Amino acid sequence: MLGEVEAAAEAYRDAMSAVDEAKAAVKHALGEVPPARDHLHAAIVAAYRAGARVRALAPASGYGREQVRRILRKAGIDPD
Repeated sequence: MLGEVEAAAEAYRDAMSAVDEAKAAVKHALGEVPPARDHLHAAIVAAYRAGARVRALAPASGYGREQVRRILRKAGIDPD
């Protein structure tokens, strides 16, 4: 009887440990988002300046056309 309780308690501790590890992984990943987003925005601006069109940049970036336009406007560019 106690063996089952101990096994269940160990399974619970293992599950909670997995949750803690997942939280740490999420925290780490969230820290990587801002620089990755900045890099993507810079790449969009550079590609537009090199002749790429908003219509092509949107699907390549994963953003919609209006979001690409917002990024370009923020960089001081009046998009097509």
